[in-house]
Amino acid sequence: MDWPARSPDLNLIENVWKFLGRRLAARSLPPVTIPELRLALQDEWAALPQQLVDTIILSMGRRCETCLAVRGDHIPY
Repeated sequence: MDWPARSPDLNLIENVWKFLGRRLAARSLPPVTIPELRLALQDEWAALPQQLVDTIILSMGRRCETCLAVRGDHIPY
């Protein structure tokens, strides 16, 4: 498949970052300093549901099919 190696369409970690960002934003006391952010991200990473990870991984086939179908055009999410 001829597709840019760093394409966000095929970069599954982007979904994980999005999830982590939402979790950080939902905290009653959001991190203010870099050390607080580091600890908060570590906490949220440890609490990442395995089902979410599995769902993201299983979406890869559909993502590849969609990328091929749009022939390089923008993929709406």
